[in-house]
Amino acid sequence: MASKRRFWLFKSEPNVYSIQDLAAEKGKRTTWEGVRNYQVRNMLRDDIKKGDHVLFYHSRIAPMAIAGTAEVVKDGYPDHFSFDPAHKYYDAKSDPENPRWYMVDVKLTQIFKAPVTREELKLDKVTAGMTVMSKGSRLSITPVTEKEFNAVHRLAGAKPK
Repeated sequence: MASKRRFWLFKSEPNVYSIQDLAAEKGKRTTWEGVRNYQVRNMLRDDIKKGDHVLFYHSRIAPMAIAGTAEVVKDGYPDHFSFDPAHKYYDAKSDPENPRWYMVDVKLTQIFKAPVTREELKLDKVTAGMTVMSKGSRLSITPVTEKEFNAVHRLAGAKPK
């Protein structure tokens, strides 16, 4: 049985990694590594699959906004940076035989002409209920419904790719 595509919102601080950084990558593709939250790790390991759609959200800036979209191009696999003592994402308790952290690969699909701000999301009846809009929502990856994904594109004046 073929799996159904799912929809996600991935947060990134643009001073660390922005959608423009993704656009500059060779093949407009990168690893989504460095997640150090067990709930999100479980999503990366078990739920997020090749072909899933991603809203790329810029956090910790003013205004916070969804800047565009990406697609998952590789299922979750062990975050090899957690095994490297010289890397900023090193975790001494993670090893290749028993990986603690996972990552996926994503590829840019589009950058919105104008990012969709939190204020715009809050004012829209479909997107106002997104998990990212919940008070205290701190997870770096959250599920999104197809209806919410399409509503974000409507707000951006873009077509889902």
